[in-house]
Amino acid sequence: MATRVLRWLLKAAFWFVALSVLLVVALRFVPPPFTFTMLGDLLAGRSVTKQWMPLDRIDPDMARAAIAGEDAKFCSHHGFDLEAIAGAAYRNAQGGRIRGGSTISQQTAKNVFLFQGGGYIRKAFEAWFTLLIEAVWGKRRIMEVYLNVAETGIGTYGAEAGAQRYFNHSASKLTPTEAARIAAVLPLPKKREAVAPSGFVRRHGNTIARYVGVVRRQGLDACIRPPNP
Repeated sequence: MATRVLRWLLKAAFWFVALSVLLVVALRFVPPPFTFTMLGDLLAGRSVTKQWMPLDRIDPDMARAAIAGEDAKFCSHHGFDLEAIAGAAYRNAQGGRIRGGSTISQQTAKNVFLFQGGGYIRKAFEAWFTLLIEAVWGKRRIMEVYLNVAETGIGTYGAEAGAQRYFNHSASKLTPTEAARIAAVLPLPKKREAVAPSGFVRRHGNTIARYVGVVRRQGLDACIRPPNP
């Protein structure tokens, strides 16, 4: 009986690894069609608005704002910022508002392949997919997918849909302030608005806007800049 169970577990693990690798390879070249988070919106009776836009067409300040607000070490880590994770764990142990230490790579893995919540089991799968996309996609593709599937408002996904919703123009024409406001919404998109923000969203957005130039000048976005011709 134990041998049969072990054999079944090994087969399940083999097929999971094989299928997950094939899926990651496929999504290296085609846009993710849908996510579990989008499905959750539909099941809750909400509409879903999304519009894929290649990274080269999204204003560079949007990616810089995401780096400034979410993951300053995006170009230097290999999927995980161990210092940020340890810092978040320490702060959470002290009590108060729970904070995460997820990188943009981890958030992309979760958004594309998994669902919100789920605790440590989901985190284990998130780590696996993070390793895969870092190895197969590379930084530019990770950022491109992130800026297209991240929730930027209730039922709104991606920088382009967010720019149209909040500013009535394309994400290709974002100002640093507009990009920063969208980035400020990302941690809690169902509770924050980028238009006429107040309180934390306004303060956080203003801080991100100031650091957009820092990201550019210090080359913190070097890994996602277009290759030289």
